[in-house]
Amino acid sequence: MSRGLAAILAAGTMCAAIPALADAPPQNARPLSQLIAIVEQNDDVAYIEDVDWDDDGYYEVEYRTRNGGDREIRIDPVSGEIRSD
Repeated sequence: MSRGLAAILAAGTMCAAIPALADAPPQNARPLSQLIAIVEQNDDVAYIEDVDWDDDGYYEVEYRTRNGGDREIRIDPVSGEIRSD
């Protein structure tokens, strides 16, 4: 592979990664471990099933309740405020 082609491919790879950074939590976000600790303080939480980053700027947290139900909440990455959907 020529150096020119390799440079073009490398630049394309870096450009493809830039949009992913825009969808990341903000610089002033709390560590995810702190946010999960906030969720786990709820007596109804049996265990966390899944955590995803939402394009709207929140973490979506799915958990199982102590009575066997499924629940999904959104949590603000900066304030730790929980929003039920």
